[in-house]
Amino acid sequence: MIDLVLGVISDIHGNIRALDAVISDMERRGIDRVVNLGDCLYGPFDARFVAERLIDLGWPTVAGNEDRGLVEAQGPEFTATARFTHEQLFPSHMEWLTALPSMLDLGQGILAVHGTPRSDREYLLHRPDGTGGMREATEEEIAAALDRTDAWLTLCGHDHLPRVSRLNDGRTVLNPGSVGCPAYSDDHPVPHAVENGTPHARYAIVTLGGGRVDVEPVAIAYDWDAAAAEAESNGFPEWATWITTGCAVPA
Repeated sequence: MIDLVLGVISDIHGNIRALDAVISDMERRGIDRVVNLGDCLYGPFDARFVAERLIDLGWPTVAGNEDRGLVEAQGPEFTATARFTHEQLFPSHMEWLTALPSMLDLGQGILAVHGTPRSDREYLLHRPDGTGGMREATEEEIAAALDRTDAWLTLCGHDHLPRVSRLNDGRTVLNPGSVGCPAYSDDHPVPHAVENGTPHARYAIVTLGGGRVDVEPVAIAYDWDAAAAEAESNGFPEWATWITTGCAVPA
């Protein structure tokens, strides 16, 4: 018996073309309950389109670190990309961002966060590997990051890499990957690159029933060349590379 079918999305990063492709796929599959794990608008696009779409849809949404950075308009998140995004947004969009919670209890033992329950800038299922790439976090590292929650299903984003981890104590942690940004480079907590290796928009479908958690990862083709051209024309060529290749170049 199926108790719930849930679409899980994260890290749209202002990419309306990728978001609309994911929405179309979910509609085709009949998924009408969706949760959004944050980093909604930050990117080299006209983020107003994504803001309006998300406000109209009314999905449960948590704030990502980049969402928080746009609201605060200061600190390490307020990069040139953040400044560009901030300039696109109307007061109504900023009001919506400001009201987003840092985490959401979705009921049935399900917790939605952006990074971890203790920080929106902390990776949960992966870690920088010390050589410029990423590695999978160990069960001990994951359990330590979940020390503030007893949720049996935790949904997280932030590192843009799809992964399901099932812990020995029965808990499940899911990262659906990124809708709108398949690669990037960052220097927090150390310099590293995140790469999916393909340009597809990613999300996940979670089916709960009979005490089981079944996860279907989904990768969707969309017009990433047009998205990259927009990023390039707005002065962000590194984003254009990330979007069309799923591979990182130095930011």
